[in-house]
Amino acid sequence: MRLEVEATQKAAEHGDAGAQRKLGVIYFTGNGAPKDDVEAAKWFRKAAEQGDAEAQNDLGEMFRDGEGVPEDDVEAVKWFREAAEQGVAAAQLNLGVMYCTGNGVPKDDGEAVKWWHKAAEQGLVYAQFNLGTMYLNGDGVPEDAVEAVKWWHKAAEQGDSAAQLNLGVMYIKDEGVPKDYTEALKWYRKAAEQGNAFAQYNLGSLHANGEGIPINYVEAYAWWSVAATFGHKGAKQELPTIEATLIPKDLAAAQKRVDELFNQINATKAK
Repeated sequence: MRLEVEATQKAAEHGDAGAQRKLGVIYFTGNGAPKDDVEAAKWFRKAAEQGDAEAQNDLGEMFRDGEGVPEDDVEAVKWFREAAEQGVAAAQLNLGVMYCTGNGVPKDDGEAVKWWHKAAEQGLVYAQFNLGTMYLNGDGVPEDAVEAVKWWHKAAEQGDSAAQLNLGVMYIKDEGVPKDYTEALKWYRKAAEQGNAFAQYNLGSLHANGEGIPINYVEAYAWWSVAATFGHKGAKQELPTIEATLIPKDLAAAQKRVDELFNQINATKAK
């Protein structure tokens, strides 16, 4: 590792942009040299000024977060734009966020959507999720539930639990897709097994109310118990009522099911 860092340092000092960016990463992560944000920003800048697109995005993030340089959203936008125009998906996402929040540039939802589209089309999951939200709410684009579902579906398939939750909601509400409880359950479960408390609560509610499936108070209790553990206040409030309806035998089964669900969630998170 030491020899590799020394070789990178020499190449960077001789003006190799790739080595300069790599040296910036070394200093930023502290992997191979003591962590030093000032040194990281210095080498990112050298590479960025030579047109290295990844370094431009790195430098933009340093300015956005005030790491190694004074916090400066205008400078962040400048470097995000340089990288975004070279096709760096992370920079396109970052630039879209700046337009959406109005940091470093005037707030412009249309510009946010434009840059998120570019990043989403490259498969960036956070851009896909954001784009779905913009279409659902009609921010920067005409309101379009079908487009919202399209982009959330892409993010959900990449494992994004928030998109999986939203997709489940759309199937329940018959928005952008035909009502389909089987699909809703599928996506709620995927999100729930990642620890998404809202999906866990929704699963419990479907079982408690018999929506699309037979009423099953054992499953409802189990999912609400898990959701309550993950901080869902509504689930915590529901538990005493449903617990009172369970006979001792069913309550024991429900508590066993809670343990099974936690094991499933832990296994999913460990992947």
